[in-house]
Amino acid sequence: MMKTLLQTLTLLLLGAASMAKMFTFPLKISPPVFSGTVPATQGPEADPLGLSFASDPSGNVNFLAMVDNLEGDSGRGYYLELLIGTPPQRLNILVDTGSSNFAVAGAPNPDITTFFNSSRSLTYQSLDTEVSVRYTQGSWTGILGKDLVSLPQGVNGTFLVNIASIYVSDNFFLPSIKWQGILGLAYRTLAKPSSSVDPFFDSLVQQADITNIFSMQMCGAGVAFTGTGKNQGSLVMGGIQESLYKGDIWYTPITEEWYYQVEILKFEVGDVVLNLNCLEYNSDKAIVDSGTTLLRLPDKVFSAVVESIAQTSLITSFNQDFWNGLQLACWDKSEQPWNYFPDISIYLRDVNISKSFRITLKPQLYIQPALTLYENLNCFRFGISSSSNALVLGAIVMEGFYVIFDREEKRVGFAVSSCAEVDGVTVSAVSGPFGTQDVSSNCIARNPLREPVMWIISYALMSFCGIILLVLVILLLLPNRHNREEPQVVNDESSLVRNRWK
Repeated sequence: MMKTLLQTLTLLLLGAASMAKMFTFPLKISPPVFSGTVPATQGPEADPLGLSFASDPSGNVNFLAMVDNLEGDSGRGYYLELLIGTPPQRLNILVDTGSSNFAVAGAPNPDITTFFNSSRSLTYQSLDTEVSVRYTQGSWTGILGKDLVSLPQGVNGTFLVNIASIYVSDNFFLPSIKWQGILGLAYRTLAKPSSSVDPFFDSLVQQADITNIFSMQMCGAGVAFTGTGKNQGSLVMGGIQESLYKGDIWYTPITEEWYYQVEILKFEVGDVVLNLNCLEYNSDKAIVDSGTTLLRLPDKVFSAVVESIAQTSLITSFNQDFWNGLQLACWDKSEQPWNYFPDISIYLRDVNISKSFRITLKPQLYIQPALTLYENLNCFRFGISSSSNALVLGAIVMEGFYVIFDREEKRVGFAVSSCAEVDGVTVSAVSGPFGTQDVSSNCIARNPLREPVMWIISYALMSFCGIILLVLVILLLLPNRHNREEPQVVNDESSLVRNRWK
């Protein structure tokens, strides 16, 4: 009886095992959900589907904790507090999506109140490599090194990153600024001295194991520059925080991964579409750059926009100095100038390339208040400027939107910012989809040489010229074997070399 019972039990176990093999399914994890808040203490067991684990594998991401982690001024950028070195030194770092180096003041400077003293950090490692970076305005030179960095209102943990210690600069640090360095968030292609230098966010993604996406909100719409750095903003690393935007997010593809380059299809001033070839908007490049204050337009586009605004506004008393940013326009404090100016809409190609969407700026964004000594007047400046090359969607544009830099999917997203209000009026809009039948299937010229390529060509030419010069010096130093009375012979090859140097 006992033997029969054991045999029956064995058969049941074998049957269960075979049935388990028959009904085994491959494990499928749903795509991570990036919007919303993921508490730092939440573990995978809190979500039986594994979604929390997928979007927060390290347990270090709390998007809500990153809200209002930026401060700044609409005229001088937004900065993030970082702790650098061991023991940690606290510095404010300008957030710049238009460059790729992380650099801090490494020596005293009359325009800043503090700097990073690498000699006091037990974890600092010098790489003995000089690096120089030039911006549209200003430049600096420093020494590349590595050190530990933590973010008080960011991703939890301490991370080893490349850092340049600035020892000389020109028009980079400005009087009374509240930041002491710059955090380049663009792609490694722009990193100096070469793309082998890992940018800050690349290192953060790898070491913190977060999703390759960050998003920004800058809350300076309609606020005059005060120099106090009290405007709030948010840099959310690893995802999207729902409380920072209203409505839907619309995405446009990143057309090239160096700057955050996008494709602009057309401009609309009021209800009038500019009569320009879409190639004009993307001449050289069109980029999204938090480190540029204004909306910068290529010369031809700028002239067309100014002409259209002037015609729409019906204000004939503005002279060219106002449009060029050299003169303020003032009204009595009982008046507001917004009704005199039109909305400006910028159409971007959708991720569905046969469609487009538009971002709209009300005049409260591009007619910027300025502090003056007049008691009875409010004065404003024009927040759009001309550019010799690129079109730049700078801070005055971004202050109207929550902007998502989705490097994972190679796209930039725009949604109406929850703080884009002036006197209770929302000053931005995103709408679509629209067709693209009236524009070219490709609005980006593919032939211009990009900067990294130009650097390679420049270095190659310099090396070639250096070799030629070295050969000439050696030839000059060699003993002259010709009879001194013989006439000097200049052969064709030497003539060609001389002609090349002319």
